[in-house]
Amino acid sequence: MSEEKLNSALARVRHLVLDVDGVLTDGRLSFDNNGNELKSFHTLDGHGIKMLQKTGVQVAIITGRRSAVVERRAHELGVGKLIQGREDKFTALQELFAGESYRLEDMAYVGDDYPDLQVMTRVGCPISVPNAAPAVRERALWTTGKRGGEGAVREVCDRIMQAQGTFEAALAPYLGEG
Repeated sequence: MSEEKLNSALARVRHLVLDVDGVLTDGRLSFDNNGNELKSFHTLDGHGIKMLQKTGVQVAIITGRRSAVVERRAHELGVGKLIQGREDKFTALQELFAGESYRLEDMAYVGDDYPDLQVMTRVGCPISVPNAAPAVRERALWTTGKRGGEGAVREVCDRIMQAQGTFEAALAPYLGEG
């Protein structure tokens, strides 16, 4: 994959769609003694999502599992487009954006497992994490350097902003420039 082709695809992104387990988390499932599911999210990913949204790129989440923790995290990050408990991720994507004007070629999707391929094979910028299934990595335009749950989503957000020329303006407030 050439950097030029990747940057061109990232520059077109208007919607970033994320999987949860294996992308926003490390993919492990933990349960407490009461049967509650526990998930760990990386703060770098969360801040990257917030920064990216401020530039006008819409972020959405589609996950095969259902979890109150995911709903809470999406709410904390201002991600209003969330569908949980769905393995039919392309149908879920269509439902998320029903009634809106969108183009699949203007979407990036970050996934790690086979159910993600339904969307990854249709969007303009399919992205995987290095801990993804080999068949997923093979179909990705780009594989992040960071693993899922370890800052991969932040890496994606930063690269989108860099490709779109919005990164420096997004960073400026943290440098006392904005």
